[in-house]
Amino acid sequence: MKALRTSLISIALLLATVCTAQEKVYFTREITPEALVRIYKALGKEATGRVAVKISTGEPGGHNYLKPDLIRDLVSEVGGTIVECNTAYGGRRSRTEDHLRAIHDHGFDTIATCVIMDAEGEMRIPVQDTSHLQYDIVGQELANYNFVVNLAHFKGHQMGGFGGVLKNQSIGVASANGKAYIHSAGYTDSPRECWRHRTEQDDFLESMAAAAQAVHNYLKGNVVYINVMNNMSVDCDCDSHPAAPRLKDMGILASLDPVAVDQAGLDMVFNHQAAPGDDEKPLIERINRQHGTYITDYAEQIGLGSKSYILVDLDE
Repeated sequence: MKALRTSLISIALLLATVCTAQEKVYFTREITPEALVRIYKALGKEATGRVAVKISTGEPGGHNYLKPDLIRDLVSEVGGTIVECNTAYGGRRSRTEDHLRAIHDHGFDTIATCVIMDAEGEMRIPVQDTSHLQYDIVGQELANYNFVVNLAHFKGHQMGGFGGVLKNQSIGVASANGKAYIHSAGYTDSPRECWRHRTEQDDFLESMAAAAQAVHNYLKGNVVYINVMNNMSVDCDCDSHPAAPRLKDMGILASLDPVAVDQAGLDMVFNHQAAPGDDEKPLIERINRQHGTYITDYAEQIGLGSKSYILVDLDE
């Protein structure tokens, strides 16, 4: 069964490379601390200056988030500070003191300094695409970093369909008010008012793409993008009671292009062939229900990156 699964993934990788690809997406089936460092180094772009490692610290009660033991070596390799922003919903990460407690309980402060970027305030940064947003509202601590390692857990999401590096860099870097602004497609920056407003789904996805581009541009492209494809529940790490993953772990993807690396993750899921105990259908259904694949379409359209890519298999 393991040999069959490896073969099916190889077929999916082959299909992905048969195109007029330009962007490189690196892949390894190994999900270990060593593999994370190896795939980062394969990118050939050294994290320099003051480095932030953007992760999701995980809502208390959930258990699918990227664990400290997995990311420890990479954070150390880049000399990074783990960064997060407060949430815009009423969970246990909406207030800084509660969020820091969650970070401590999940063990992240044992491997690095951890900072809530909007704990002391927020700032507005320019957006290139003003279809919905007139600016992006991010944690003000972002100004203290020269480089970001966007370390995302690829999985489903209740509102976006799926979460990868684009979500991690848009909703994830936005302050609580900024999250409301994106979710409402520019209607309000009030978390309270945001959830009362009905936003068209495509407008929300377009706003996420625009916000991710704003952060990329603000950092002058000094970002590397990594998707870890493990514990792929249909629910996000912001869910305190996520559904059990039905799809087995696939590996790690990395690129300098956020659109390409999220597209590669989508392609691997959609090209996967179900086997006993290894079913991609629930995740695909979640993604399709929320029109989740549209975010890479739109992100490519506004010039953030390319959906075409060459997959470089580090295991071969």
